[in-house]
Amino acid sequence: MTLAHQLTRDAATRVAKAWWLLLLNGLALIVAGVLVFSIDWTVNSLATFIGALFIFEGASRALASGIDPRVRRANVISGLISIATGIAIIAWPEPGIVAVAIFLGAWLVVSGTIAISGAFAVRPVLPYWWMLLLIGLLEIPLGVLALANPGATLAAIITVAGIWAVAIGVSRVVLAFEAKRLPAELDKAWSAPTATTAAA
Repeated sequence: MTLAHQLTRDAATRVAKAWWLLLLNGLALIVAGVLVFSIDWTVNSLATFIGALFIFEGASRALASGIDPRVRRANVISGLISIATGIAIIAWPEPGIVAVAIFLGAWLVVSGTIAISGAFAVRPVLPYWWMLLLIGLLEIPLGVLALANPGATLAAIITVAGIWAVAIGVSRVVLAFEAKRLPAELDKAWSAPTATTAAA
């Protein structure tokens, strides 16, 4: 089944219009990842920063367009979960390493699972669907690592958070430009059968 059969022109245009939001989200995550690695954090300051990062990530997800209502609902649900997790991390009284690790690990496992299922959902229409799959395959082990040893050192939590932010940010930047080209790819898919028919 061709791309044209899988996605309508309106849906492609709707996704493409939000490409800049995806781009800004990716760039912000890359900057956040660099900051995570470069600042000498305390547990409280790191908890606040990670919480704010989760809130930002959740808002971006909730506002993101989807190729269909099912994907849009998934974006909103995962975004709200991310926002709630961020608020919980910030509001948690006297956040310790264990609390930060548990919140971070649980969210990464949930986010990774959503990314993997989303990758297979958009496989017929996005050439770079495998990037979503890789994101999920990265997030789940990072989440399990954080949950397996919640009493880990601050340096370990910084490493997990930094790798996550940079990796997700880079993938979002690539996917943003892919989303921007989606209507053109759809037009190309529609014109190919027409050209073949005309040649025959």
